[in-house]
Amino acid sequence: MDDGKQIKTHRTSIAHNSSAKNRIRPPRLYLYIDAVARHGSIRKAAEALHIASSALNRHILELEATLDTDLFERLPRGVRLTAAGELFVGYVRRSLTDLDLVGSQIENLRGLVRGQVKIAASESLANILPRAIASFHSTYPGVRLHVQIDTHRNLTRSLVADEVEIALGHELPEHRDMKIISRVENPLCAVLDQNHPLATCASIRLRQCLEYPITLPDSTLSVQGLIERVLAKTSFALEPILVSNSIEMMRSYCRMTQAIFFQFRIGAIQHTEQQDLVAVPLSDPELVHAKLVIAVRKGRVLAPASAAFAETLTALWKAL
Repeated sequence: MDDGKQIKTHRTSIAHNSSAKNRIRPPRLYLYIDAVARHGSIRKAAEALHIASSALNRHILELEATLDTDLFERLPRGVRLTAAGELFVGYVRRSLTDLDLVGSQIENLRGLVRGQVKIAASESLANILPRAIASFHSTYPGVRLHVQIDTHRNLTRSLVADEVEIALGHELPEHRDMKIISRVENPLCAVLDQNHPLATCASIRLRQCLEYPITLPDSTLSVQGLIERVLAKTSFALEPILVSNSIEMMRSYCRMTQAIFFQFRIGAIQHTEQQDLVAVPLSDPELVHAKLVIAVRKGRVLAPASAAFAETLTALWKAL
């Protein structure tokens, strides 16, 4: 190994060890219970935790004996949380979240802006999120961001299960344990080739798109549900020639044809900046007032880095 590679490896090792050193270690039992609940299997959880399944099972049995109640129902192929288990796991996950928060706050007080921000986002934001991340990292270069792109139906589920700290999406399904901390108006647009007959319009109604080939996202993307709510109040229907869960596929198809696809304005910015596509706002009332939301689990206090990222997102998207 040459000197340059040795120095780089050494620095990486220092950064890793420093991060591990400053992380508050949660009680092992909490990690055990959380892992079994997530995997639905003592064997699979033990493999993920790198411990013997017999030892893991013994810890759980001891806890159940202490509580004098079963936390898991033993099934032929795994385990399932009992009602008491649901309560206990909820407490464990809140405790793990709070422990991470305290650790982040202590690091922040010491001027060590590090840690990790976990985010779940709609696929429509995949092209514009890097801009927000780059802006955030210019101020907080030591914070690691983990972004998972998921269907709008799974965003809320990941959030309330504490798998992520922040969820970003459009028209997220309501949930009693979800709290919206920011809303940005993000109208739906028709995205089409720059030479398309509708490309020069200031705005159009959904009905005007009927004269041209249409591509529609499938039910995993929030656009479909929004358009269906509008169509339910009209006397016409859209008959797409292409349905897909890939925005990239629909965008590429429209580049080669006179077809139209639909995307929220902020998500469409990256495509239209290349100047071969244009985004024309749809003027139907329900589509004009569509909102992009930033959500957290209700009752959760964001760590400083996570709160700062949410503020960066809101400021950037309001400026677009």
